[in-house]
Amino acid sequence: MREPGEQDLQDLWTGFKSTGDERAREGLILHYSPLVKFVAGRVGSGLPRNVDQNDLVSFGTFGLIDAVDKFEPERGFKFETYAVNRIKGAILDELRHLDWVPRSVRARAREIQRTMAELNHKLQRTPTEDEVAEAMELPLDTLREQLGEIANLGFVALDELLNPTERDSGAMSEMIADPGAIDPLGNFEKEETRYMLADSINRLPDRERLVLTLYYYEGLTLAEIGGVLNVTESRVCQIHTKAVMSLRNRFIEPAHR
Repeated sequence: MREPGEQDLQDLWTGFKSTGDERAREGLILHYSPLVKFVAGRVGSGLPRNVDQNDLVSFGTFGLIDAVDKFEPERGFKFETYAVNRIKGAILDELRHLDWVPRSVRARAREIQRTMAELNHKLQRTPTEDEVAEAMELPLDTLREQLGEIANLGFVALDELLNPTERDSGAMSEMIADPGAIDPLGNFEKEETRYMLADSINRLPDRERLVLTLYYYEGLTLAEIGGVLNVTESRVCQIHTKAVMSLRNRFIEPAHR
């Protein structure tokens, strides 16, 4: 069976969206199905080995189907970009539902993040792993081991508190804008957030900044980054986790000054 060309795809979208043709819908799902494997591979690269890759693909397939059903071609957006977010969201939602992260790991994550925030405030810079380990009275290897375990906590639930150390901290869900509301400050806040993020990344140690750049901007996998840095994939995962926790603390701190 030949791959549909650009005109074929347009015909499939037109047929499905205008008449609800199920064969056109199935054709679209089949054509874009490789996106599911791609996203599942990216998400699964940092998960424990007991998480089955096939399960991630199954979760992501529901996201693809949802994307095909809800996509509006007339808006002029690229479907692949829209679908990737839907697929990733479907996978993460199901992982949260399974709740495969032990409470002890979550507790360690909060403790490490709290220590990093305190050191960042005290030193006025991102603390090194050695400084975090010393503050927590842990061997460096143990800290790195724990960073590897909590790497998967980057999947934040919407009802998780922005700052677990504050009793009255707002939840992530409270930060989501109402798409129907008029927001005259939206563009300014977006630019301000972009500036804060860029500034925070620039303040990270060189290796952490490089890992974030290669992973999020260049699209390299953790294993590929390990090859660039000549370290193991698990070490890259640890560096990535510490960098993300540092950025999170930088965004939390201004709100509590």
